[in-house]
Amino acid sequence: MEQKGDQLDRETFSCSICLDLLKDPVTIPCGHSYCMNCIKGYWDEDDQRKIYSCPQCRQTFTPRPVLMKSTMLAALVEQLKKTGLQAAPADHCYAGPEDVACDVCTGRKLKALKSCLTCLISYCENHLQPHYNVGQFKKHKLVNPSEKLQENICSRHDEVMKIFCRTDQQSICYLCSLDEHKGHDTVSAAAERTERQRELEVSRQQIQQRIQDREKDVKLLQQEVKAVSRSADKAVEDSEKIFTELIRLIQKRSSDVKQQIRSQQETEVSRVKELQEKLEQEITELKRKDAEMKQLSHTEDHNQFLLNYPSLSQLSEPESSSINIRPLRYFEDVTAAVSELRDQLQDILREKWTNISLTGTEVDVLLPEPEPKTRAEFLKYSHEITLDPNTANKHLLLSEGNRKAERMSEEQSYSSHPDRFTYYTQVLSRESLTERCYWEVEWRGDGVDVAVAYKNISRAGDLDECRFGYNDKSWSLDCDTDSYSFWFDNMSTPVSGPGSSRVGVYLDHTAGILSFYSISETMTLLHRVQTTFTQPLYAGLCLYYDGDTAELCKLK
Repeated sequence: MEQKGDQLDRETFSCSICLDLLKDPVTIPCGHSYCMNCIKGYWDEDDQRKIYSCPQCRQTFTPRPVLMKSTMLAALVEQLKKTGLQAAPADHCYAGPEDVACDVCTGRKLKALKSCLTCLISYCENHLQPHYNVGQFKKHKLVNPSEKLQENICSRHDEVMKIFCRTDQQSICYLCSLDEHKGHDTVSAAAERTERQRELEVSRQQIQQRIQDREKDVKLLQQEVKAVSRSADKAVEDSEKIFTELIRLIQKRSSDVKQQIRSQQETEVSRVKELQEKLEQEITELKRKDAEMKQLSHTEDHNQFLLNYPSLSQLSEPESSSINIRPLRYFEDVTAAVSELRDQLQDILREKWTNISLTGTEVDVLLPEPEPKTRAEFLKYSHEITLDPNTANKHLLLSEGNRKAERMSEEQSYSSHPDRFTYYTQVLSRESLTERCYWEVEWRGDGVDVAVAYKNISRAGDLDECRFGYNDKSWSLDCDTDSYSFWFDNMSTPVSGPGSSRVGVYLDHTAGILSFYSISETMTLLHRVQTTFTQPLYAGLCLYYDGDTAELCKLK
């Protein structure tokens, strides 16, 4: 009975939040008591909702009650302490199903505070004290509570496994090292742990470095998102202003045309009406004359007839014998001119829209993908490319669906075009290249150039600005029968590699990577460029001698 009474006192004077004896006890309006700091901390979490409740009965209070220390409860708690009555371990101090229990406790076991790898026993705080106070126990290895202590015991010899067999990569006891592991590469478990710990630290450092690198990448991407958004917002705003100006200009021109038509209409109608009035007056005068002549013709008195005839027989000369009417096309010329203007605007919009689309589509903010390693991986990015007849020099004959070019001694009957190369026997692709893409060129003859170039490379004349690789708008691999060389901005770089009649070209426009490969039974890198491409690129071919051929291969 006395023990039950003690337990009742403990429960009566314990805080239900911290499960310890009350400290600075306070009683809230519902009658329950708590430590002052405990209930303050509990209610601080409810400050946002402005509704405060009792942790036990859940009664709510508004506003927050003012807390005053209960002097009577405080005195009772102090009296309990003086009599030596302390709070029993709270429920959360006892081991539950998920906890490691103290192996020494009898009855209801407390949670273990540490496990000893030497004793292979787990201890609560009370039973752990000898390991701190007794000299022999101080050398024992204490670790956080573990349920796997028995895994350190050899199941065969019932000995602690303090040795690691590197040959079999497992922990063993000293008897195992004398038996089935005899002659194996063995070290102490501690030594193996030390070495593996160093490796682990190296791996952690690598991981932490990668985390830092990725965090930098994330920050860069966040900045990129902001930059893209700012640029897009500005582009939308500027585009709206520009298109609004265009619409206003077209509306102004429409109003001007309408005003001119109406003004011309008024002038023409006024002129026609004036002429019409004159003609109607003349008709009236003629009708009057005709009536007088008719009356004279019916006069029976011969003398009267002869007397009046001279004044009636004379007619004034008409101003015009006929009216010149133009064909019924008064303002059709204006309509035709406006229609022609519309067609020209449509052509301009259609042509310029490609540049607008290329500039505004697919903002690549992804982390760079790894470059392909095998030909199969390269072929995933293969592009169907054709040659543009409007760019072909007149000594180049295109065939195979505009994929093959052959140099001819005689000129071909191409029409004049501003995109045509007039001196160098070169040709560009019809398709622009703005993504990751791969293509191959099969060539025959004494020498060809496999190149890429911007669309605004010069075309007319024999200047370096027109020749692949001799300016800063084109990159070219010069392929001869026994050697290679790379050209850019009129600078040559010797290239070594196996000769081949097939050259592969890999382009990652966004990453600024351009690579040339020799293709035979194997794929060998000849030359790689890392730069920044500022415009869409076009594939190019240049053939040096009559009879040379180069073909863009079908890869799919």
